[in-house]
Amino acid sequence: MHKGRIEAFSDGVLAIIITIMVLELKVPHGEATLATLLPALPLFLSYALSFIYVGIYWNNHHHMFQATRNVSGGVLWANLHLLFWLSLIPFATGWMGENHFAPATTAVYGTILLFSAIAYVILQRSILKAPGGNPALQAALGNDLKGKISVVLYAAAIGLGFVSRWIACAIFVIVAMMWLIPDRRIERVVAAEPHAH
Repeated sequence: MHKGRIEAFSDGVLAIIITIMVLELKVPHGEATLATLLPALPLFLSYALSFIYVGIYWNNHHHMFQATRNVSGGVLWANLHLLFWLSLIPFATGWMGENHFAPATTAVYGTILLFSAIAYVILQRSILKAPGGNPALQAALGNDLKGKISVVLYAAAIGLGFVSRWIACAIFVIVAMMWLIPDRRIERVVAAEPHAH
């Protein structure tokens, strides 16, 4: 099965997710002053964080499929599972921003990030188990320490969201920063392969 279709479909879904999120940012009414924008600041901050997260997933998804040789029906379903959780990000983003990062909304946001991360791990494993294997991706991933740390931090943030929403939000930012640091493992492995384009 060719991987191009799964990449194109995923790109389209992720683009729609970002579009839905930005549509939640409403133009404020009243005087055209900076003070008028202040009530929209929490929603903008939650949007900015979610935009970064969706961008990270898009970037890593692209790199992962760049190193993927074979896909199977299981990979297709695992990819849809990931897209399901990512498609809930606009809902959680809007709810958290409109309620000024209230504890319950922050915990729900963390839960969606946690299940998105788990779904991404499931997708990775499905690709590695596809018929014929995907040795380049296996070599690039190694023990995937960053992925494991992310899952633990998300789980911690969910509970901490009820203690201090700001600690939970700080954890979300820390995980995002971990993934913003360029990771060239996949690019190096793909470039070293004799069949690399």
